[in-house]
Amino acid sequence: MERKLASTTGSPEGVVTGAASEAPPPPKVSAAIRRFLSEPTAIIGVAGLTLVVFVAVFAPLLSPQNPYDLMQLDIMDSRLAPGSESFTGVPYHLGTDGQGRDILSGIMYGLRTSLIVGIASAFAAALIGTTAGLMAAYVGGRTESFIMRLVDLQLSFPTILMALMVLAILGNGVTNVVLAIIVAEWATYARTARGTALVEREKEFIEAARCLRIPGRRVLLRHLLPNCLAPIIVIATMQVARAIGLEATLSFLGLGASVTQPSLGMLIANGYQYLLSGLYWISFYPGIALLITIVSINLVGDRLRDVLNPRNAR
Repeated sequence: MERKLASTTGSPEGVVTGAASEAPPPPKVSAAIRRFLSEPTAIIGVAGLTLVVFVAVFAPLLSPQNPYDLMQLDIMDSRLAPGSESFTGVPYHLGTDGQGRDILSGIMYGLRTSLIVGIASAFAAALIGTTAGLMAAYVGGRTESFIMRLVDLQLSFPTILMALMVLAILGNGVTNVVLAIIVAEWATYARTARGTALVEREKEFIEAARCLRIPGRRVLLRHLLPNCLAPIIVIATMQVARAIGLEATLSFLGLGASVTQPSLGMLIANGYQYLLSGLYWISFYPGIALLITIVSINLVGDRLRDVLNPRNAR
């Protein structure tokens, strides 16, 4: 009884020490977020990416014109300089292109197309490539040899060449561009996932799961995959920016999105023929939007790589 009373009526220092010892440690997610935002470049990247996503999502509400609606386009308003007004008094803050399309509206809708292509292709390529890489590392043998020879064959072709080959067969369109990027990029995920899984496969918890005769699918999904996600997430973030740039390149070459579904690459291509005529704004402003998008995503990806790398943990 005396011991119990002494423990409850001890000095304030003992009470504080006991309370501090019982305080739960900060969550790992919160600590990772604080580390992520401790770098100014990461804040800039998040701010730029948030602005791009906001503009793309709310483009129908923010844009003064719908570039998909041909009834809203007037050929008399073509190639107007930034700050000009149409014959009906509608202001064009960034000017118009050769079809009379408002550059600002085209950028807003073009961001939607570029983000859809980048996110969809990166997610699908990550799903296919990660699955193939994990199977190659876990099963081994002929399965691993077959998958990795496919990966080597895939990586022997330049990405743009592989995408051009696929689009030459499938034709233009956003869906076909996504498929072309998936075919061109899945091997990168497969090689990364296999390399990481080979290291994790030799650890004790995987050996214990095998000794307990846990099904292979459960070992892959519950034990091996979570420990391989960090590099996959970093690569996926980088590949979104890479896919957006690749889509812009394909659209610039005339093999990307259709003319009625403008993307940033298509908008840049529309003004290429006018660059030497002083009509710089047709290609310049979409190029700036593309630059901001890719740089913002790369800044976020660079910081994610530093935060998720266990060697950099403090």
